[in-house]
Amino acid sequence: MSDAPKTSGMTRLRNYFLTGFVVCAPLAITAYIAWSFIGWVDSWVKPYIPARYSPDTYLPFPVPGFGLIVALILITLIGFLTANIVGRAIVNFGERLLGRMPLVRGIYGSLKQIFETVLSNKGDMFRQVGLVEYPRKGVWSLVFVASEKETEINQKLDQEGDPLIAVFMPCTPNPTTGFLMYVPKSDIVPLDMTIEDGAKLIVSAGLVAPEVKQMVVVNGEPIEGMLANPSVAALAQPARKSRTASSRPNK
Repeated sequence: MSDAPKTSGMTRLRNYFLTGFVVCAPLAITAYIAWSFIGWVDSWVKPYIPARYSPDTYLPFPVPGFGLIVALILITLIGFLTANIVGRAIVNFGERLLGRMPLVRGIYGSLKQIFETVLSNKGDMFRQVGLVEYPRKGVWSLVFVASEKETEINQKLDQEGDPLIAVFMPCTPNPTTGFLMYVPKSDIVPLDMTIEDGAKLIVSAGLVAPEVKQMVVVNGEPIEGMLANPSVAALAQPARKSRTASSRPNK
């Protein structure tokens, strides 16, 4: 009998530790990634800053993030100059110069198109998450569905009313790598989850799945936006009874 309280106390301590770990681990990893990124940008930018303009010259310790601030200011200034006629002419001249270099023009053109598509508000990003039966029948893979466009591939592989759609099947746990496939539209099972939820599902290897929101019926009335969980419905029932009773007129 003396072991029962001891076991209960150890279980409670373990739960406290796991709860604290769940709270602290994402914060620590986020802070580490942010700090590493700031240090990486500083290591690239600070050597080009004149010593008289750097606060590290006048302080006994280095100032983290100063290089990042300078980089943001320079990028914004370049964007401002590019929006003008003179800046646009300089950029066009530089692009024509790069276009004459056999190896560089392919790399620059691909990177520019990717960044314009990703960062532009008018870009055609992935519009939906879906399922495709791959690599064999009965096994389904998560894919990101691109916008439906008429391309040379659609013309060469005419499916007689079933257009081919470009889908990207990411790899777990790195969603930036994967396979580009052209799949008939009828073979894609569309999902209601968002692109962000699909990316979380890929990164977590299926551990972080989006919640399926359904409709719960309490006292014969549907409640939208609640999970189909009996405990949630049980908690909601007394509150609804109290609210209904208070709304009735006193006789």
